[in-house]
Amino acid sequence: MTTFDANGITLKRVREYVWEIPQEDGMRTPARVLASKELLKEIEEDKTLEQIKNTTHLPGITNYAICMPDGHQGYGFPVGGVGALDAENGCISPGAVGYDINCGVRMMRTNLTYDDLKGHEEELVDSLFANIPSGLGGGGVVEAGVDTVDEILARGVDWALENDYAVEDDLLHCEDEGMRDGAAPEKISQKAKDRGKNQIGSLGSGNHFLEVQRVTDVFDDAVGEAFGLSEDQIVVLIHCGSRGLGHQTCNDYLRKIEQQHQGLLNQLPDKELAAAPAGSQLAEDYYGAMNAAINFAWVNRQLIMHRTRQVFERVFDRPWEDMEMDLLYDVAHNIAKKETHTVDGEERELYVHRKGATRAFPAGHPDVPKAYRDVGQPIIIPGSMGAGSYVLRGGENSMDLTFGSTAHGAGRLMSRTQAKNEYWGGDVQQQLEEQDQIYVKAQSGATVAEEAPGVYKDVDEVVRVSDELGIGDKVARTFPVCNIKG
Repeated sequence: MTTFDANGITLKRVREYVWEIPQEDGMRTPARVLASKELLKEIEEDKTLEQIKNTTHLPGITNYAICMPDGHQGYGFPVGGVGALDAENGCISPGAVGYDINCGVRMMRTNLTYDDLKGHEEELVDSLFANIPSGLGGGGVVEAGVDTVDEILARGVDWALENDYAVEDDLLHCEDEGMRDGAAPEKISQKAKDRGKNQIGSLGSGNHFLEVQRVTDVFDDAVGEAFGLSEDQIVVLIHCGSRGLGHQTCNDYLRKIEQQHQGLLNQLPDKELAAAPAGSQLAEDYYGAMNAAINFAWVNRQLIMHRTRQVFERVFDRPWEDMEMDLLYDVAHNIAKKETHTVDGEERELYVHRKGATRAFPAGHPDVPKAYRDVGQPIIIPGSMGAGSYVLRGGENSMDLTFGSTAHGAGRLMSRTQAKNEYWGGDVQQQLEEQDQIYVKAQSGATVAEEAPGVYKDVDEVVRVSDELGIGDKVARTFPVCNIKG
């Protein structure tokens, strides 16, 4: 098969797992979809292809817009989308970052084995659910005043270190060491700060979760050893973002773009791709605000990890240090970062937008933490709560193919509304516990139904394509033991 037709869009096969929508009708570049035939058939079911094609209309877009193997329909810019826009002559798009700025995942290792955990599952899931705030609205590990929120926005995890919610090693194993340069708390509205001040250290709702997992497979022994992973080991995965603060910040800047840059907005085929021209005051303001929201999200995940360590201490009656509950890595999903990439033989500064996509820098890249620079950046790809997750490392081909990016998860197959029509939360919980010994606790049955395993694509296939393309190489696989949701 050399072409694939879907909803009036024809994709041409460039090579195995690489499909291209040729440049036409106002597109500034081609668009590329990285997928197997099986994943393509799922991608065509919604507006993903139309959205990735629309993305190529953004000023300054470079090489091509890219849709990852887990791609699915989002708001304007598809989830699983990557777009590198010239930082001098292009634009920055809040719509291409998304509402949950720095939604991301972090994985914490332990020296516990699955046998150590057996018999404690229900106590552990109950204690985690009781002690880690989740769900819509307020409630966090700390409730902060405006000055504290500003400090968190400016300093990120360095604030958590100073206030005994982190140790130095946590910063060394986080993307950007947990603090974005150029954060501008003053560019975030008071309304956004008010929404965030009572949510610091909370999961939120939707697809956000905390999951205790066991390592079932290590595919690369050398890299697995460098990551501190071994079979039967217990690890903890945390998935959440910047809560109401990030959502409000995105909304604020979308409204400002409508008011100040209507001319650019009118050039775009979808208003949800709203962007501010590079070099404009609004672009600078948004970049500063986004960096601050990124810091907020890193602190949010750090405080959840801190509380998780405390829960494990009580359940297993020993200090977390004795259980070696160390951060493996923290990666961001929804982000636009100024990065330097080689384009047509020249180095250019670009706003690399990754919406539902993960940075995947290879071994030797200077932005990979020193602990992993020899093997490549860790990549964490969550699956559904019934299918397990993966740890990868940045692949050798990622810089050439994807601006150093890969997938961020399994990717949804059906909407939340459809999921609630097809699944009953209580039945899903019971089935997971009885058939797979997975213990799930959530604020409501509807949340469980929305996140049922059948709602998601095959994470094994998503990761296989990433591995085959050499953008993210398989290192280890994990399987759920306990899961809490908002």
